[in-house]
Amino acid sequence: MSFQPAIPGLFSPAKGAEPVQAHTPLPPTEKQIAYATTLATRSGTKLPENLDRLALSKWIDAHKAPVPQGRFSNYPSSKQVAFAERIATLKRNPVPPECFRDRALMSRWIDSNKPR
Repeated sequence: MSFQPAIPGLFSPAKGAEPVQAHTPLPPTEKQIAYATTLATRSGTKLPENLDRLALSKWIDAHKAPVPQGRFSNYPSSKQVAFAERIATLKRNPVPPECFRDRALMSRWIDSNKPR
């Protein structure tokens, strides 16, 4: 025996809800377009037309400059450190010293201590 609800649900077609399409591509943001245009100009390549947000993001990832690797590449950014120190001041909880040597640790500390 199967259970049949007497009243249709809020999002059921009986209430006039439209079926949701599987994937509706979003248009790219203005910042994405501006950054992609800058990358295309610098590299001398042509920017593809009619790309959705996801496709343009993949194009940007393929054409942007690689992250420089060096002695300090794993250290947190100055903005990350400043934000963590603001949180530490608000929460009266110091940032652990090891967070200043690893950007992933700093990110985890920030996420776990952000004011809600």
